[in-house]
Amino acid sequence: MNNKTSQRPILLALFLIYFVFAILLNSVGTVILQVINNYGVDKASASMLEGFKDLPIAIVSFLVASSMSRLGYKRAMLAALAIVACATLAMPLMPAFATAKLLFLCVGVAFALVKVSVYSTVGLVAQDRKQHAGIMNSLEGFFMVGVLSAYWIFGAFIDSDNPASTSWLNVYWFLSALCALTFVLVLFTRFDESEAVPAASRGPVADFLDMLRLFLRPLVCVFVMTAFLYVLVEQAVGTWLPTFNNEILKLPAAMSVQVTSIFALCLAIGRLSAGVIMRRLNWFPVMVFCVIAMGATVMMALPLSQGIAHDPNVGWSTAPLAAFVFPLIGLFMAPIYPGINSVMLSSLPKHQHAPMTGLLVIFSALGGTTGSMVTGYVFGRYDGQFAFYLTLVPIGLMLVGLFFFRQQVERSNALASTERQSVSA
Repeated sequence: MNNKTSQRPILLALFLIYFVFAILLNSVGTVILQVINNYGVDKASASMLEGFKDLPIAIVSFLVASSMSRLGYKRAMLAALAIVACATLAMPLMPAFATAKLLFLCVGVAFALVKVSVYSTVGLVAQDRKQHAGIMNSLEGFFMVGVLSAYWIFGAFIDSDNPASTSWLNVYWFLSALCALTFVLVLFTRFDESEAVPAASRGPVADFLDMLRLFLRPLVCVFVMTAFLYVLVEQAVGTWLPTFNNEILKLPAAMSVQVTSIFALCLAIGRLSAGVIMRRLNWFPVMVFCVIAMGATVMMALPLSQGIAHDPNVGWSTAPLAAFVFPLIGLFMAPIYPGINSVMLSSLPKHQHAPMTGLLVIFSALGGTTGSMVTGYVFGRYDGQFAFYLTLVPIGLMLVGLFFFRQQVERSNALASTERQSVSA
């Protein structure tokens, strides 16, 4: 499974799975905007969709991650695709806010299975740390290509002239077919998962307890908290940017969604280019620069969103400058998540990648829910500018977390080196 020829079909399957889930997961912001328009749901209630997505991700990851190698990564991927194929069909057949909740619940359950399986499979395919970092950044970069596509795919089905129209629900026929196509591809792709099973496994309960013990390690604890803060910021921006564009920047509904694609494009460019950068530079200064640049972008862009008047003829050439400046935060945000994930996973043996990814997914899901719900509450209670200014708090904490993370990585590497020397002696 480590030769280049056998890697290609596996990586193709992983990339397509991630593309599908990128569209589904990051449609939350668009769906929030549409359920507000279609079903008269208030912002606080609409923000619950993020919770319906993220909490199942956390719960399912907590329950199954430690036993994923026993269940089989390929079986988990197939089950996930089958779940979302059915859930997407329900959206146009039973249009309601409750159906949207059900959809994101199913997407959350399915993505928990997918993310643990995909990340663990990358550990089996990669030959060394550099290749692992390259694949991770490329995978997450392709994920952002899916996010970018989602804004345009959904935008094509939205009727800006009639906000109450439910024509946007027709997009789910296409998404269901895409899930079915991906299912077939994964079904006929061969996976060698033999290296994922620990040599001295003591059973599911012991594996679960081992996953919990991982969190007691200072390195893991600092890592998951840093990942939590990152996802909090990313989801706060990504989920509420369409509504920010619509209500604060006064853009039409369809254009509000399409302009948000700039954010996704920046994330995609940032992650794909990071695969090259991380092979040449030390990860820590790259991460620190990115976090500082994120804060600087917020401080530069939000003042540009003040006092914008409604223009019924607004277009791409006449849109406020803030619509193009604020999404640039994605360019600096992009390398952080795959970067710290790769550093963490590369520090562990392969049979621990699934439980470690489980912990990552749990805290990522909690971070996403927290970011979306807090931003939604502040957005509704105060205004969009204040809600996005608040992201400076987790950005600052993330910078502090990176310093502690580097300290723990260096300590862990020194300890591992000492152990290897004592064994060889």
